[in-house]
Amino acid sequence: MTQLHDLTALEQAAAVRAGEVSPTQLVEHALARIDALDADLGAFITVTPERALAAAARADELVRLGGELPPLLGVPTAIKDLNNTAGVRTTFGSTVMADFVPTVDDDVVTRLAAAGTISLGKTNTPEFGFPCYTDNGLAGPARCAWDRSRLAGGSSGGAAVAVAAGMIPFAQGSDGGGSIRIPAAINGIFGIKPTRGRVSNAPYGGDVTGLGTNGPLARTVRDAAAMLDAMAGPVLGDPAWAPPLPPGETFLGWADRAPGRLRIGRYCESPIPGIELEPDVRAAFEDASRLLEDLGHDVEDVPPGLLGADVLPSFERVWALSGTTLPVPPDRVGELRPLTRELRGRGLAMSAQDAMEAMLALRLFSRRFLQATARYDVLLAPVCTMTPRPLGWFDADGDGAEDFERQKRYAAFTALFNVTGQPAVSVPLYWTGSGLPIGSMLVGRPADEATLLSLSAQVEAARPWAHRHPDVWECTR
Repeated sequence: MTQLHDLTALEQAAAVRAGEVSPTQLVEHALARIDALDADLGAFITVTPERALAAAARADELVRLGGELPPLLGVPTAIKDLNNTAGVRTTFGSTVMADFVPTVDDDVVTRLAAAGTISLGKTNTPEFGFPCYTDNGLAGPARCAWDRSRLAGGSSGGAAVAVAAGMIPFAQGSDGGGSIRIPAAINGIFGIKPTRGRVSNAPYGGDVTGLGTNGPLARTVRDAAAMLDAMAGPVLGDPAWAPPLPPGETFLGWADRAPGRLRIGRYCESPIPGIELEPDVRAAFEDASRLLEDLGHDVEDVPPGLLGADVLPSFERVWALSGTTLPVPPDRVGELRPLTRELRGRGLAMSAQDAMEAMLALRLFSRRFLQATARYDVLLAPVCTMTPRPLGWFDADGDGAEDFERQKRYAAFTALFNVTGQPAVSVPLYWTGSGLPIGSMLVGRPADEATLLSLSAQVEAARPWAHRHPDVWECTR
C-alpha cells in the first residue's frame, strides 16, 4: 500500500492542491518517521514539531480559502544546521554554538518558505561544515541509510539521510567542496551543486573564497529541479550573480526536455598523486560511461594533465582561510574538534600575501581549466575514490592533520568544481554487490544547470533509481 512518504515532493504538492491530503497530514507523517527512525540514523540536530505543525495549519487554511497556491505548499523539508533560521537554534555542528539562536533567516530559508515548503527542523552537519563526513559532539554521526555502520558523508550528511530514509522528500544542503554531491552519492539520491551565484548566500554568507553554495538533495531529478526553482535568485549585494533563465523557463521545465546529443568528456584522473579508484568505484564510472553512450551521446576521454597537481596546495590554503573567521571565543577554542582546530590554526598562521596568492592561483587555474574543457557540454567523473567509509575511519586517532589527509584521498574529485564554480550533480546509477550506492558526477558548463538537469532526467528515465530504498524505508510510520 502506498504511504505518504512514497510520494515525491511534486506528488505531495499535487495531492495538497487536489485536496487528497492536507499539509498537516504530510507534516504529521514526516514527524512520525523522524521520531521512529532518527535515533539510529542521526539525520537531525534539532526537530521543531510545534513550528512545523503551526505552519501546516496555516497552509491548511490557504487550501481552504482557495486561489493560487505556492507551488510546493505543504511539502515537508528541513534546513541544514549551517544555515541561519530565525528563532530556531543554529549550532553549525559545534558544541561551542549549541545555544545560538539567530534573529534572521538566511535568504534560502525565506525562499523555501515562500514556495510553501514546511521545515521540520535542522539537519545534522559536521563542525562548521569542514569535513566530507558528518559527525559532531551534539548529535553524533549521520549514518549511511543503506548501512548504519558507515558514515553518511558530509557536510550535508543529515539532509541526505533524511531524504534517503523517507523522512522528507527533499532537503536543502550546501556545498563548498563536495558537501552535497558526496552524501548524495553515499545515500543513493540525487544532489545538485548549483553554479556560483545561482542561489544567494545572503545575508551573512559573503564567502570571499567563492567556494560554497546552497542546493537541493532529492530522490528525483524533477523534485531537485523544483526545489532549485524555489531557491534560485540573487539578492542585491551578492558578489556573484548567475544569469537567470529566459522569461517563462524553469529548471523543472528543463528536467522535462530531451537534452539532444551531447559531447561528454570523461576523466578519472585525480589532482592528488597516487590516488587509485576502488574497483567498485571504477566499475560505477565505466557503467555510467556506457549508459551515456547507449543514450546516444559522444563520450570521450579528456586529455590527461588538465587538472594540475600544483593547484591542490592553493585550495588547501583557501579552505583553511574559512577557519579564520569562526565565531568562537578565544577561551573556547580548545572545545573545537581536532580537524577544526587544525584548519583554523593553518589559516591564522598564513600571511596576507600567502592568502592572496592562493586565491589568485585558484582563479587562474579556473580560467585555464574552463578554457581547456570548453568543447565539452558535460564532464563525467567519480564523486569519491572509495565506497562509504566505516564510522570513525577519518578521525578515530584524534589527529586533525591526518583526518584532513584521509579526506583528500577519499574526496579527490568534487572540490575542483567549487573552484571553477560550475554546476555539478551526483546521479545514483550504481549499487555494489553488497548493496551500497555509488554516485557518479556530471558537471555542466558555467551557469548551465538546464542542460545538466535535462541530461540527469534522461539517465534517470533510462536507469530509474527512485524505487530503490534502504531497509529503513519499510518502517510503517
